[in-house]
Amino acid sequence: CAGPVIDVCPVEWATMPGRTVLQWDKDDCADAGLVKFDLLGLGMLTALRLAFTWVNEIEGVDVGLHSIPQEDPAVYDLLCAADTVGVFQVESRAQMATLPRLRPRCFYDIVVEVALIRPGPIQGQSVHPFINRKNGREPVTYLHPLLEPALEKTLGVPLFQEQLMQIAIDVAGFSPGEADQLRRAMGSKRSAERMEALHQRLLDGMAERGIGPEIGEQIYDKLKAFADFGFPESHAFSFAYLVYASSWLKVHHPEAFYAGLLAAQPMGFYSPASLVADATRHGVRVERADVASSQVQACVERMPDGDLAVRLGLAPVRTIGEKAAERIVAARERAPFADVADLSRRVGLSAAQLEALATAGALASFDRSRRESLWLAGALAGESGQRHRGYVQEPLPFTATGLDVPDLPEMDDVTRAVADVWATGLSTDSFPTQFRREELTADGVLTIAQVPGAGSGSRVRVAGVVTHRQRPATARGVTFLSLEDETGLLNVICSAEVWARHRKVARTSAALVVRGTVEHADGVTNLMAERLDALSLRVPSRSRDFR
Repeated sequence: CAGPVIDVCPVEWATMPGRTVLQWDKDDCADAGLVKFDLLGLGMLTALRLAFTWVNEIEGVDVGLHSIPQEDPAVYDLLCAADTVGVFQVESRAQMATLPRLRPRCFYDIVVEVALIRPGPIQGQSVHPFINRKNGREPVTYLHPLLEPALEKTLGVPLFQEQLMQIAIDVAGFSPGEADQLRRAMGSKRSAERMEALHQRLLDGMAERGIGPEIGEQIYDKLKAFADFGFPESHAFSFAYLVYASSWLKVHHPEAFYAGLLAAQPMGFYSPASLVADATRHGVRVERADVASSQVQACVERMPDGDLAVRLGLAPVRTIGEKAAERIVAARERAPFADVADLSRRVGLSAAQLEALATAGALASFDRSRRESLWLAGALAGESGQRHRGYVQEPLPFTATGLDVPDLPEMDDVTRAVADVWATGLSTDSFPTQFRREELTADGVLTIAQVPGAGSGSRVRVAGVVTHRQRPATARGVTFLSLEDETGLLNVICSAEVWARHRKVARTSAALVVRGTVEHADGVTNLMAERLDALSLRVPSRSRDFR
């Protein structure tokens, strides 16, 4: 570490006499020998803090991030099953496809899992050899005996930056300083060029130790792959603990787990709609936002029947946001709201905000249906000229005849789901595909939960909402689609040819019917797509594309 270690906050340091703040590129700062700190903000830390607070205060269980039981078999069961929607770091398509193959049964297995699915090990072709060796399908071998001390604990497969530094020392005679230069090259945005500059130095050092050019080039290729980003082992250990902690919460305190994720948005791989759908599939009770009980963001609530539930927050409701939600909560804590007019007067909501709350079902505590609440919102905004700078002003007593609500029909299930999604982006008690299920079943289309049972090699049709479209740089033109229905999630693999043939439908359709061949091995199910057809939905949905 070049330069002094200063125990002051950045503002104090910047304002000290003789100190200058420079807007330099971080790599230039490092090259100049300046002290450089990389600060990483993790939404999961917020989610965990909130979750453990609710576990303590609502559930009465005295446990925290650093006091959870270690090596819990139930946690490893969840990971082996790839039941990891919302779990830190291991919720992506690639991680879910790896977990059942790796079958983690101890903490170091999680460390390896975190490091394995990174661009460096993938480019270095480390993933399949490690899994095969761990499962006894391939012997542990080394390109050269000098590699064994550095690679023994990872079965001869390089995974961590520290290992590659040790390899450079052991097989090429690098000094610790030169190995650190190699580490910096691996972590730099100019790493490819800097790695190439070290190429001949590595080959010369290996030649001096009896390693021929062919093996030398293979070792160099392993090192060069980490120019595309590999983890330090210490980093992987830290991340692995957050994997374990979030998995433990999902197993033992699922309400706190899901509420924490929803309260810490935006974060993670999945949208709030997918998180709520996953919570529902796990038997977690999720309640709509309500002005009488919701906090600003999602929280855990003890219901009158004694059950725990996830209560959605007010801020995510369309047009509300955090400031208006804070006003609603503060006013309610002073005194409960008597009715919609009382809410409008005391909080100062705009007509659009009041109508959005009504559409979301957040006024249900006033014993009004959604249509009745919408009528009241319009009456408060429109009767007696009651708009002032966009805000609703309550009419004078006995002057707003529109507050006498007519007999209005209840919304049906589809209309209520459409209203939910318009107002909050999700529905707590339905999923878009369920409203087409009867027709799909009659047409021979499977649910996602039925696909594994069809058997590997079977040709099936399955329908679902597209939650993600991804084309990793390492996938050689293959595009991965994540489908979701009311029963679960499915990874769909589209070759470049299939994608080109169905490009418009594949890129633009919110939901698809996919015909393809089932691949099922090591507990992982994929569908190799052959044909993609658009599926019209009665309830809208959106995907997270090419992230």
